[in-house]
Amino acid sequence: MASSLTSTFQTSNLRSVFLGERNVTCVSSVPVNRVGFLRKTVVCKESRIGKQPIQVPSNVTLTLEGQDLKVKGPLGELSQTYPREVKLEREESGIIRVRKAMETRRASQMHGLFRTLTDNMVVGVSKGFEKKLQLIGVGYRATVEAKDLVLNLGFSHPVRMAIPDGIKVKVEDNTRITVSGYDKSAIGQFAASVRRWRPPEPYKGKGVKYADEVVRRKEGKAGKKK
Repeated sequence: MASSLTSTFQTSNLRSVFLGERNVTCVSSVPVNRVGFLRKTVVCKESRIGKQPIQVPSNVTLTLEGQDLKVKGPLGELSQTYPREVKLEREESGIIRVRKAMETRRASQMHGLFRTLTDNMVVGVSKGFEKKLQLIGVGYRATVEAKDLVLNLGFSHPVRMAIPDGIKVKVEDNTRITVSGYDKSAIGQFAASVRRWRPPEPYKGKGVKYADEVVRRKEGKAGKKK
């Protein structure tokens, strides 16, 4: 009986030590003042690409209406709508500059991007772009029939691809394909679509690859050692 009373007393003492009894523990209430935060203005740096001027040749005509730009040259005509974060300025010397309309992170991201897109438009309608591909493999060949590009890539049937408007495709030696035009994004998209049919494999390098592409090779399985 005495031992049970002792254990009960010890348990109550432990509870009072860790938890605190109501008649012993005193919790003081301290009024909490409102915490103020200082807002610091972050000035975004100007893009190194975005601040570069764009030279406009004499045979290229620009039409700017609000946030819409139209570029017309000897090879074709392109248009682009700009977001409100950037603006275009044309100087008397014929140079175009893309500037930020506000100091935000998105404006800094759009600054360099739309400067590059604008330069691609000017260069595209005046000089044009081209992308070269190469076919590697036994029996792989390509031909142009009317407005279609026909590829023989080892399938049971030839692959026929329609050539989009504004793009020219030329085939040399049945294995070298040149895609040219004035819209750089359309050229890159069509060339990527051709390559997607048979990407180069890493063991023998067979497939369709870009002319300047480096295919990293893998070592095949070694033969059984005697």
